Amino acid sequence: MKKTILTTVLLLLLGQIGFAQTNFDKIKLDNYFNALEANNKFMGSVAVSQNGEIIYTKSMGFADVEKNVKATKNSKYRIGSISKSFTTVLILKAAEDKKLDLSQTIDKWFPIIKNADKISVKQLLSHRSGIHNFTNDNDYLTWNTQPKTEKEMLEIIAKGGSDFEPDSKAEYSNSNFVLLTYILEKTYSKSYSDLLQQYIAKPLGLTNTYVFGKINTSKSECRSYNFAGTWKVVTETDFTIPLGAGAIISTPSDLTKFADDLFGGKLLKPESLEIMKTIKDGYGIGLFQMPFHEKMGYGHNGGIDGFSSVYSHFAEDKISYALITNGTKLNMNDISIAVLSAVYGKPYDIPVFTTYSLTSEEVDKYLGVYASAEIQFKITFTKDGNALIAQGTGQPAFSLEATEKDKFKFDQAGAKFEFNPTEKTMILFQGGGQIKFTKE
Repeated sequence: MKKTILTTVLLLLLGQIGFAQTNFDKIKLDNYFNALEANNKFMGSVAVSQNGEIIYTKSMGFADVEKNVKATKNSKYRIGSISKSFTTVLILKAAEDKKLDLSQTIDKWFPIIKNADKISVKQLLSHRSGIHNFTNDNDYLTWNTQPKTEKEMLEIIAKGGSDFEPDSKAEYSNSNFVLLTYILEKTYSKSYSDLLQQYIAKPLGLTNTYVFGKINTSKSECRSYNFAGTWKVVTETDFTIPLGAGAIISTPSDLTKFADDLFGGKLLKPESLEIMKTIKDGYGIGLFQMPFHEKMGYGHNGGIDGFSSVYSHFAEDKISYALITNGTKLNMNDISIAVLSAVYGKPYDIPVFTTYSLTSEEVDKYLGVYASAEIQFKITFTKDGNALIAQGTGQPAFSLEATEKDKFKFDQAGAKFEFNPTEKTMILFQGGGQIKFTKE
């Protein structure tokens, strides 16, 4: 579900590797996470399983900063787009039971949607429908905290129209999985929440996995945070908006069990699982490929309201891994590499963090609105005390970390910002490229 200009994809290093349980140095991995926690870089939980048994768990930071409630292995986090894996399983189970046909077009349910007579259920699953992604709209963050009815959501999705001819290519769209949620509810005459419990959570014993409501910290549900000098709570998306695209709450341990049982044949027939794993134009169905050295994992990542998550399963070694954060200043991909390196006995470093301090007055020279001739996008820089805050057009704000004179970084997205206050310019470095911005 996450909507941000500075996005990352989990693509891990290629090379040669073999798994050996004896190489898993859990103490070093503990020390890695302790370093992140001690430097206020990460809050969240991680779990690793092998052969269906948990072999490592760790929780860091707070479930509720304001009430000083520490996170535990039972702390529950919103998992964002990982929900799509669950929704996909429900759709494929319906197809197995002859309640749905994946080739059926969606005009039966949604005649209001453009090209509905050309779009199949399978094209919704594989992000090949062309239906515009409503979370990309600049006004999305102005209404996402308010409940929406099915009629209201359909009107929003229909208004977005089509971005390309159905099945001509693939492009990620949360709209697809909101529509799939409604198809499930109409097919079974039950709520998505009830279907999740009936067909996945209860049979697998996933007691901490369900459709979320308002965050209830008394039930071990975590709040989420962005760092802006201190951890600051993020507003909550109402569950009626993401639904099967991103409205599930869970734990890393539950996610590893889900992965173990999905790939272990306890949820779907082998042919249905193969459909999920079939990649076209970079997309599977409810799954992405997640390579680590010569190993190939399958899983999904997610993000919503300051929460970020990822799970993956490596069938050859029967290894599952899940990581969820409710507040991070780091790139989740880098953390995933560290965890999997530990599991597979590969070298990785425990980071050493240095700080470059600025006064509130020194931050003032970077403030303002910066625009670029290269892209139609502006970034506004404000401050919170001595912290520099960046916010792209229609995007949530995020805190930058000063690294040296006139230089800042945002590790979550692998982005660096270099200012020239005299010339009133800023260069954004990301993904091997750079874009020059000028202060208005």
